[in-house]
Amino acid sequence: MPIIHSRLCRVAAFTSLLTCWLLILPQAIAHEGPDPLAHWRFNETNLAAGKLAARLGPAANFKGSPRPIADEFGGSIYFNGHGTECVVADDYHTAMKFLPENHFTISAWVSIDETRDWAGIAGVVQDNGDAESGWFLGYNHGVFNFALASVHNNRLTNLKGQTKFEPGRMTHVAATYDGETMNLYVNGQLDGSSTAQSGNIRYPEAASFVLGSYRDQDEFNPLRGCIRELSIYAHAAKDAWVTHEFQHGQALVNLQLSGTQAGSLEFVVKPFLQYGTQTSMTVVWQTSQESSAELHYGSTVACEEFVSSDNPGPIHTIQLNELEPETQYFYRTFSETEDGSFLESETSTFVTAVREQTPFAFVVIGDTQGNPAVASKLAAHAWAQRPSFLLHAGDLVDTGTIDTHWTMQFFPSLQELISRVPLYPVLGNHERNADNYFDYMALPAPEYYYDFRFGNAHFFMIDSNRNVNPESEQYVWLDKALGESDATWKFVCHHHPPYSSDENDYGNLWKTNQSTRGDTRIRALVPLYEKHSVDIVWNGHIHSYERTWPILEGSAVNENGTIYMITGGGGGGLETPGPIRPFFQNNVRRGHHYSIVSINDQVLEFKAFDLEDKLFDTLTIRKQRQSQ
Repeated sequence: MPIIHSRLCRVAAFTSLLTCWLLILPQAIAHEGPDPLAHWRFNETNLAAGKLAARLGPAANFKGSPRPIADEFGGSIYFNGHGTECVVADDYHTAMKFLPENHFTISAWVSIDETRDWAGIAGVVQDNGDAESGWFLGYNHGVFNFALASVHNNRLTNLKGQTKFEPGRMTHVAATYDGETMNLYVNGQLDGSSTAQSGNIRYPEAASFVLGSYRDQDEFNPLRGCIRELSIYAHAAKDAWVTHEFQHGQALVNLQLSGTQAGSLEFVVKPFLQYGTQTSMTVVWQTSQESSAELHYGSTVACEEFVSSDNPGPIHTIQLNELEPETQYFYRTFSETEDGSFLESETSTFVTAVREQTPFAFVVIGDTQGNPAVASKLAAHAWAQRPSFLLHAGDLVDTGTIDTHWTMQFFPSLQELISRVPLYPVLGNHERNADNYFDYMALPAPEYYYDFRFGNAHFFMIDSNRNVNPESEQYVWLDKALGESDATWKFVCHHHPPYSSDENDYGNLWKTNQSTRGDTRIRALVPLYEKHSVDIVWNGHIHSYERTWPILEGSAVNENGTIYMITGGGGGGLETPGPIRPFFQNNVRRGHHYSIVSINDQVLEFKAFDLEDKLFDTLTIRKQRQSQ
């Protein structure tokens, strides 16, 4: 009897499972449901030379550093959350036969290490303003989410789960869509449902098909944790099948795969440069675990000298001193954990600040915000000009309190430039005065305002989010510092512009003729600039380009005034000038851009370039040499 009972149970279980699929697919063949369109098992056996073999469907190519993790059930692959992803197709059209058109199920076993924002498990998606299309499965703020756009809806519906996942715990997550209803399941249980979409999936015009990340035109949010298995079906499974799928692997929920167990020592932020003088340079980097730090440097690629840090941590800041002026150096970093994990950076270069008589050039960019695709392109163009440093006019990131906006967007997008030239930023409103800014930046106290000399120029960096009225700390400091400066050229940089032709930031010029045409609170600083003969003031905040005439006592002049430049085209959503040309406006342009300033003694040459590296504005200033 026990043998007969066991056989009957197996038959009953098989019949129950088959019925689940027959409810969906009347012509289903007699096995455990239809085959998936694609099925990947993430383990060391299937990973070779950066390529993940598929049981069904196309092989996928890893970017970054995938790390196989062995366990008693076969293993998974760890995604470090710093750039690792698995790309099925850079152009999803080439893999369309493995993607669903209408009904579908996606099923995955994953463990998530941290509750970051909008990270992806799998998807083909675009979510940019009105361009919402495709689908993705991922997680946000500690719960799983499933998003989809159909041909009958112009927006993605983001179905948010209710069950908080346990970081590091292997979890089964599944999502289904039957042309009318979206369902999200966690560990075999329905966790959310929506009927906001109907009809076929509306795919983007262009997108990648990726696993282990959320990627669209201007966002990249990689998963940090493990993927064990992932399948995509062209049919919408019923509740019973999802429950069975979870129960089939239920023992996996006992697997605890934390980042400390699964992760190796890796860069969260690769080395970048800060605050270089004629005799010093500061290097900053961040590792995935607390580690010791050494900075090796020298006049050749051998980097024969080194300095170590006495403060182990994830963020490392080391200053090199007693360097020679305007001299090229090579450098690379070394980090090591207590358990012996070791990390070495690539070798890079920098040049110390020039002497006062030597010509130099620098780049100005602002408002990179959350658009690494644009920012990285501008950084590449800028580096090709071989500048001496980067001046950033604020809004480095979209939200300063979100770690990944720094580690996934800002630093990676500018790495080609700031690994070789020092970064001098000011705070924008999007930084939100976050600790992240002050943790990463190594600037003179109090850091939110500071100054520096380079060649025969003096730069004054102001936080325009804070008080700048005549009684304020910054105003008093700036008045004194400008008055004491003997530099040939005096420049100021702060985020908010005193003068702007923007269409609606200071009054909607399409509905009224009333506009302050700039930030009147910041305009309190203008008398200082005129009093101390400041040459140029660089701003951001408005996502466009603008250059004023020289301004003196509220009028446009040809000489002896201060020029104001808005260079807010580093990546943020573009803005447009209003319909009326104010007195101060010389040149405006809607478009992403960067600027380069070259100085040779009494001559300044300014050039502005668009996203395609085409020149669109120039300015030359020649000073009269003062008699002794």
